[in-house]
Amino acid sequence: MKKPAWLLLALLAALPLLPVPEFWITQLNYIGLYSIVVLGLVLLTGVGGLTSFGQAAFVGIGAYATAYLSTKLGWSPWINLWVGLALTLVAALVLGWLTLRMSGHYLPLATIAWCLSINYTMANTEALGKYDGLLGVPALNFFGIDLNQGRSIYYLIWALALLGAWALVNLLDSRAGRAIRALKSGSVMAEAMGISTYRYKVIIFVIAALYAAVSGWLFAHFQRTVNPSPFGIKMGIEYLFMAVVGGVGHVWGAFTGSAVVKVVEDQLQVWLPKLIGTSGNYEIIVFGIALVLALKYAPDGLWPGLRGLFARLLPTPVPRADWQGALALPARDKPAAGELLLEAKAVRKTFGGLVAVNDVSFSVHAGEIIGLIGPNGAGKSTTFNLVSGVLGLSGGEVHFRGQRVDGLPSRQIARRGLSRTFQHVKLIPEMTVLENVAIGGYLRSGKGTLSAMLRRNRAEERQLFAEAHKQLERIGLADRMFEPAGNLALGPQRMVEIARALATDPALLLLDEPAAGLRLKEKQALAAVLRQLKGQGLSILLVEHDMDFVMGLTDRIVVMEFGTRLMDGTPAEVQASPAVRAAYLGTEH
Repeated sequence: MKKPAWLLLALLAALPLLPVPEFWITQLNYIGLYSIVVLGLVLLTGVGGLTSFGQAAFVGIGAYATAYLSTKLGWSPWINLWVGLALTLVAALVLGWLTLRMSGHYLPLATIAWCLSINYTMANTEALGKYDGLLGVPALNFFGIDLNQGRSIYYLIWALALLGAWALVNLLDSRAGRAIRALKSGSVMAEAMGISTYRYKVIIFVIAALYAAVSGWLFAHFQRTVNPSPFGIKMGIEYLFMAVVGGVGHVWGAFTGSAVVKVVEDQLQVWLPKLIGTSGNYEIIVFGIALVLALKYAPDGLWPGLRGLFARLLPTPVPRADWQGALALPARDKPAAGELLLEAKAVRKTFGGLVAVNDVSFSVHAGEIIGLIGPNGAGKSTTFNLVSGVLGLSGGEVHFRGQRVDGLPSRQIARRGLSRTFQHVKLIPEMTVLENVAIGGYLRSGKGTLSAMLRRNRAEERQLFAEAHKQLERIGLADRMFEPAGNLALGPQRMVEIARALATDPALLLLDEPAAGLRLKEKQALAAVLRQLKGQGLSILLVEHDMDFVMGLTDRIVVMEFGTRLMDGTPAEVQASPAVRAAYLGTEH
């Protein structure tokens, strides 16, 4: 960390010792409390793409748990923290199970519904004091120090807020973090790399809920009283507003948004009645207008702009290759030459009355490069999706390495050694090329979310990046590994997808139009790489429209037309076939 960053932290730590107004300390305490909740939303909404209006309900669970146990049962607040986290965990798992399979606008609507339900329960439970809430919540005591003043609890609030940010930064820079960052781009690519997208949705939902519960626990002992009003839908919307204003995809945007919204809200409550001449919650109207303007003119929030101003104060990571000497990732057993790898038996796919793939059969043996060709609409990509588990079969069977795999999700087929690229490139544009390729090593590594947050995964990270670097060297893109993947042209992006698939250490590689968008020399380089892979025992099944590329590379070709298999033969046999010429040109002559 740079020296100015330490000075900034020192100033933050020294502020309560300085003769500043008590109001400043109170404001900073609330900003710290809000930031903890918003950090969870950065992970859930900004990174994971799951919009939630219900985080205030989880704040309420943490607050009411400690308030009730402290005032009614006399339990220690430090024990209550763990009880509150346990209750929040159970609630988050139940709510996540009920709602996280929803998509589109249904998920945000569901979060509104359960936020209203939990808040209503709090406000109508006799033991929780109904709308009056619980009074007389005791102050925290930390190793004999009473945290009964704003200046004393300030340190605990900000220590936990910064610890939460540190844990989140660690998580996002990890195997699990890359899996989470893949969620926003949809589930198809992530599942094909062996990632359980639903599992990670539950994980980030739970983490965001636990962050909110910690904030609620602190809030109860800071306020010394708890009632339902701070835990309703209004505050749930405000938390999300803070995340958007600060920069919903940025960890430090949580602090920026919380500070801006809290300060502006307080000032509006003072100035709006003077300007309008009457009292009321008019700041809500102003915030609504501000949100629309922010989404239009600063959709990425305030933090990206402020980051440039504070670049000299904040640590800036310098990309470097620090994985030299890292151990190799585990490798799978390679199939014997000529071994039957993939066998598709009369695979069929219907969409209503449309038969997209009609009883197509073919096989792939170890060490072969097989081409799957046909005119547009022949069903080639659909067949790829059936084989890799992206789509379910309507009929037939798929066997991989002697085991039947149809009916399995694509992540389980990937575990058996089948990896693929996509017709439409599926990279995460804001991640570097190196990080995108490292996603391919997910199944060959094992450190989980907690290890990542505590930074206990550094050795494995070095292994993953060493593997990613190796595959980028293989395809000739190692010199661009630190560039955002979204900066690359289409051709290099396709090469990065191939490198990512190779990082899975596949027994069979499926390439969906790998030469599309590549220039002549790039195609030649790709063909050389694929021949090299074949020489190393890797089997390849590819869909391609470039006939020169296919004919000069493949051992056998399967030709499809209108969802059916037209023929299966060597490139020479396919080129000589009148039926193939008729399929492509509409005539046998």
